Amino acid sequence: RMEGYGFYKLPTGTEYRGALWDGMFHGEGELFFPNGIRYRALWDRGIPTQGKFVFADGLEYEEKNWHYCDGYDRRFYTEICSGFKPPGIPQLTNLDPPKTIPEGCYDCGDGFYNPETRVVVDYKFTFLRNADDDEHEWITRTCRKAGGGRAEHKPKP
Repeated sequence: RMEGYGFYKLPTGTEYRGALWDGMFHGEGELFFPNGIRYRALWDRGIPTQGKFVFADGLEYEEKNWHYCDGYDRRFYTEICSGFKPPGIPQLTNLDPPKTIPEGCYDCGDGFYNPETRVVVDYKFTFLRNADDDEHEWITRTCRKAGGGRAEHKPKP
C-alpha cells in the first residue's frame, strides 16, 4: 500500500498531494479540484479532522462568521480586493466580465444549470451533476439567468 508523501489522481480529475499511510490520506494533505478549488486538511486514516477550503480566486472559506456575499455585504470577492467599478457599470458576478449563459440556463457559480434537464455542466460543458429539488429551487430563485438578468428574488416559501 502507498505510504509516505505522494500524490494520487482520481478519475474525476481531483488530485491529492500529501501524506499517505496504509493507502489512505493521513497527515497533512491537500485536494486540488479541477475547478481551481483547494481543500487543505489534516487527515486521520482518510477522514479530514480539520481543514479549509480555498476558492479558485483565493477567497478562504471561514466556517464560523462566514459573511461573504450575504444579506449585509453583497460585494463579490473581486470587489472586496479591488474596489467597486464606476457608477453605472454593474458587476453581476465575481468573474468580470461574466460568462455568457446559454439560452434558457442559469449561471450557478460552478457552471450552467438547465432547468429543463436539471443538469449542471461546468463552463466547458462537461457534466457535473443532476440537481435535486432543493438545488433546483435555489438556483432558479437566486442565480443569474440567460439574457443578462437575474432570477426573480422570490422569498423562500
